[in-house]
Amino acid sequence: MRLLQDDGGLSARELGDTIGLTATPVWRRVRALEDAGVITKRVALVDPRAVNLDVTALVNIRTNNHGPAWIADFQRAIGSFPEIIEAYRTSGDIDYTLKVMVPSITAYDVFYKRLIAAVELYDVRTIFVMEEMKRTTALPLDHALD
Repeated sequence: MRLLQDDGGLSARELGDTIGLTATPVWRRVRALEDAGVITKRVALVDPRAVNLDVTALVNIRTNNHGPAWIADFQRAIGSFPEIIEAYRTSGDIDYTLKVMVPSITAYDVFYKRLIAAVELYDVRTIFVMEEMKRTTALPLDHALD
């Protein structure tokens, strides 16, 4: 799993060469991990700057409405925004946090106006990322069950 998290494009043969197995048992193990839902998808990671996504914003949202209809509307709304790349329901003073990527502050303002028009929100606060200090998609596997 560590090898695949680092490079999802490795073939069974390349994986096998690294861990000392032939391609067939490696392929079976990878397939079993996919079938079990441990490996959910293989993707290509894109450099945001290469596709003009220079601004990352963390959007903290509070709402006064926690009913099922509002939650369904909110989920539908955030699902319609490609700029939202991550969304979390959180504990504490903030109800939801969104990670948003856009080309510019002007583009963020357009996004913000669309967001507040799409669903009723009590409070929206945005934190703009000044410097990305760490980014990884690799999960820590020290706690994985064998």
